[in-house]
Amino acid sequence: MTPRLSRRAVLTAAAAAAGSLATGGLTACSSGGKTNGPGTTGADELKRVLPKYLPSSSVTPDIPSVTGANGAASDPAFLSYPVNPAQTVAAPPGSGGVYSTRTPLWGAIPPSSGNTYYDAVNSALGATLNMQPADGNTYVDTLPALFAASKLPDWIQIPTWANQKLNLGSAVAQFADLTPYLSGDNVAQYPNLANIPSAAWQAGVWNGKLYGLPSFSSPNSFPGYLFYRKDLLAAAGVSPEIKSADDLFAAGKQLTDADAGRWAFDELWPYLLFPYGVVSTWNADPSGKLVHQYETEGIIEAISFAAKLAKAGYVHPDALAGNTGNGQQRFWSGKVAIGGGGTGAMDGDDHKGGTVANPAYSRQFFKVFSAVGGKPQIQLGAGAGWFSYLNKKLSDKQIRECLAIANFVAAPYGSKEYLLVNFGAAGVDHTMTDGNPVLTQQGSKDVAASYQFLVSGPQVSLVKNGYTQVVRDYAAWQADAVKYAVRPMFFAMNVTEPAQYASIGQQVEDMIKDVRAGRKTIDDYKSAVAAWRKQGGDDVRKFYEDIRTKYGTGQ
Repeated sequence: MTPRLSRRAVLTAAAAAAGSLATGGLTACSSGGKTNGPGTTGADELKRVLPKYLPSSSVTPDIPSVTGANGAASDPAFLSYPVNPAQTVAAPPGSGGVYSTRTPLWGAIPPSSGNTYYDAVNSALGATLNMQPADGNTYVDTLPALFAASKLPDWIQIPTWANQKLNLGSAVAQFADLTPYLSGDNVAQYPNLANIPSAAWQAGVWNGKLYGLPSFSSPNSFPGYLFYRKDLLAAAGVSPEIKSADDLFAAGKQLTDADAGRWAFDELWPYLLFPYGVVSTWNADPSGKLVHQYETEGIIEAISFAAKLAKAGYVHPDALAGNTGNGQQRFWSGKVAIGGGGTGAMDGDDHKGGTVANPAYSRQFFKVFSAVGGKPQIQLGAGAGWFSYLNKKLSDKQIRECLAIANFVAAPYGSKEYLLVNFGAAGVDHTMTDGNPVLTQQGSKDVAASYQFLVSGPQVSLVKNGYTQVVRDYAAWQADAVKYAVRPMFFAMNVTEPAQYASIGQQVEDMIKDVRAGRKTIDDYKSAVAAWRKQGGDDVRKFYEDIRTKYGTGQ
């Protein structure tokens, strides 16, 4: 379990977010105009409903946040937990209520009964949240049936990459409007919720009303990037200072030894898009016309380079076959040296797993670079991509109780509440080792990221399993990467596309896979894009032209 999303959760979520970049799915809030249509919120309404940001100063980070470009900033980093954690909630917030929940989990599902972690947290809450996390790999697929049957739980997590699938702009009517409770100064009665920056709430606003409670918010919400094994590159004499596609290709040649069962690369897609400057689904050409990323030269160059790596024999056969399930083991065991994934993958849990196979193991992310020259770029996501919602059927008293509980769960790093919510009971689920909480054997069985999917405070980089250098390295990477952050067009806007266009990009996505693997050609790709235009791509373009005219582009 990890206060930042678990490693596998981050990888999966980032892949989904980047997949949305590729398919044109869009979820966020509009930047101007008046409310009009499912999901869309104008600038005036947005300003009115967002909670006022009242930052906490309860703890000072060891490595302060660094401000970057376009509103991006690195997360503050901590090398040890405060010896005397602050108490941010004076008394149990609950009044005995019992609530059903639904959250995703990537990894083993812990027991729901006899769970020391759940028992300890619920006791401190003064209420019972029945935590029954579901398999994250199929989580979103199970949600439509719940909506259709009106069998939603009291409190549910819905990641933003599921918004389009659920047509949430309309379906959100089944959830409680939190605007009267949290907008503006109203949030002050919940100090830990007020400590969440206003921008993090934005993608939880629909139709001019606030519905969502954010989790895992960060001012550097990058979908992911390319990472490498520092120890393997050093052993092969390969410099990690990659500054072009040619450098990456040369590294592939040095690192690959198929006869020995070692390949340079695992799956790099879709994170290979960013080095080629593809950071937005929709883009304005010199004449001002909207151009989908499918139609850009950058994506053609990225696909061609991926195919070049495959043709050269530098990509692991399982990656080419689409077998991503064993990707982590391939990386840990050293069968591949370079891959792509969510940035949260670089943490103490990953380092612990990797050092089992090789004590010298070290995962690092490449510095943001341009494959073809020019200024490097990395896509910046909205302040939060995970939101939970309260059922509309709850009474006013129950909503207030749930918000008080949320205030407890969202306590900032360094507090007593954070320690309990993220690591369970002291001496039972965790012990303090070298200044940081470490799960016990019991905690390893019972503690899992669950409450945090209902709401959580701003993200920080923190030590896990005693690996302080991992935190230092990750903080340094973030501090550099935020300098190159780029907001995509329609940044942080909630727009619901017409349902009939929901799947028209799938044939293009399938073609991209075939071209990258060498089974099809770039000409085949161009034909697929032409078909996409005829089957609705041009109509979607007109749809977004209208959005741009009425509401702006989120910039």
